[in-house]
Amino acid sequence: MKKTITLGVICLARTTYDYMAAADLYAKIREDLAQLENVHCIIIEELVISQEDGLAASERLACSNVDGVVCISGTFHLGHLVLQLQNAVKAPILLWGLPELPYNGGKIRLNSVCGVNLNASNLYKSGVDNYTVIIQDHIDQDWVDAIRVIKAMKTAKIGIVGYRADGFFNVGVQDNLLFGQTGALVDHYELSELHSWPVTDEDVALRMEQVKKTFDVATLSDYQIERVSSLSAKLTAFYSHYKLSALAIRCWPEFARDFGVSPCAAMSLLQSEGMILACEGDIDGALSMIAHAALGAETPFLFDFSQVDFEQDFALFWHCGVAPCNLWDGRCNRSLDTYFAGGKGVTADFVLKNGPLSVLRIDSARGGYRMFLQRAEAIPMEKLLKGTYMKAVFDRPVKEVLDLVVDNGLAHHSSVVYGTYIRALEIVARLKGWKVIQ
Repeated sequence: MKKTITLGVICLARTTYDYMAAADLYAKIREDLAQLENVHCIIIEELVISQEDGLAASERLACSNVDGVVCISGTFHLGHLVLQLQNAVKAPILLWGLPELPYNGGKIRLNSVCGVNLNASNLYKSGVDNYTVIIQDHIDQDWVDAIRVIKAMKTAKIGIVGYRADGFFNVGVQDNLLFGQTGALVDHYELSELHSWPVTDEDVALRMEQVKKTFDVATLSDYQIERVSSLSAKLTAFYSHYKLSALAIRCWPEFARDFGVSPCAAMSLLQSEGMILACEGDIDGALSMIAHAALGAETPFLFDFSQVDFEQDFALFWHCGVAPCNLWDGRCNRSLDTYFAGGKGVTADFVLKNGPLSVLRIDSARGGYRMFLQRAEAIPMEKLLKGTYMKAVFDRPVKEVLDLVVDNGLAHHSSVVYGTYIRALEIVARLKGWKVIQ
């Protein structure tokens, strides 16, 4: 489900142009906006023409805590209006120009494009870069989705239990930099708190039944099944209690030793239910999954670039066994296994389904943030390995993708989802001033 947002909507005009036609177009636009999924609109119903109109409209939107502003140039208009708006409402702005109407008596009727040009120039020369420009009849839904991502990051509460995994310096974050760039806040918890979190016998029994129905558990002991079930219940309660948007977990080396099993199998189960869980204490990875989920992408998860085959031109997206179990290919045996951590690994084992993929890594480095974006396709493969994995073919040579990753020092995890989710994220990066690596 897409992230719910609130948009302010305003239409600027001037009476020396065909403002009555602009009002009719604006009425139709308002009808269209009412159909947007999970979007609440604060609409300035009347055309904004004078400076007094502009101040009143800006004050109303400022009081409404809008996440973005749709600023329509119904006709050409005063240059004051968008600057008043920007001064009052610190939110991304969509500068929306309308296609020109047929001429009437040899006079241009709207001159809307020139109004957009005026607004863009005024904002740019004022040092404001949080605007996007369109010239079309309908709203840019990718911009709307970009606002969803920005809000999801801004309101995110990301937990980290333990710390990053031992030696994984490249997934560490600077909390204040993360907050300054996105608005996301990080809270730290101890592994022991999660391990000892109280749950009822009934909750564990329900999870145990679910685990046995979902996976082939023939190789597991009753103790291991109980531990996976107990951890699933504990993670659910812990996540809910702290009202987390995502949780990054130091899943090794201590976890299996102290709790009896690694968290992989429980994470596979819970991610299929929509919880955002990041391996190895990867907070930026969790943020990447939050962004994917805000777009309505289902069950994002983190993978490693574990293998590249330059001759056959594919990559293996693999991880030790945490991918959401709902993404199983439906053909192979979906099982749990104990192949690592001295028999305490307890990971999910299956091949993921086929289909179009979108890859995202929001990544911090050298005092800033950047965004890695790629399209790929998951293609059929046999179950040949432990863990969860897929064979992925990019829309370019895999060597070019690997070069982008290593030449830019990107962390070794990225979020992947089924479907195409690219342009909205490109808009997010531009609004944030982040470099796009693609």
